[in-house]
Amino acid sequence: MTGRFTLVLSKPILDELIDVLRREYFREFVRDDQVERFVAAISRVAKHIMVTSGLKAVPEDPDDDTIINTALDGRASYIVSGDKHLLHLKEFKEIRIVTIDEMLRILG
Repeated sequence: MTGRFTLVLSKPILDELIDVLRREYFREFVRDDQVERFVAAISRVAKHIMVTSGLKAVPEDPDDDTIINTALDGRASYIVSGDKHLLHLKEFKEIRIVTIDEMLRILG
């Protein structure tokens, strides 16, 4: 599957990922060193972008605006998420918002 897609990330997304994976709920499943290795691994293969957009697209959960703005600035075609607020949008400025299962079907 190499070259079929580009993972677009920003520092705010990586910071949020680290924060979530270090929460008490996940402590039973992953150690801090595993979180660091995972983040380092996806960071190596991702296209890192600076977020300059400041659109407010998700009034129900303003933290999700980071995802939208990263996708916009990174010129993404898709946002892949399990977040109900993002999925409810279905699309934003020609960026389709899909579940992991939907993305796997698209990549076929």
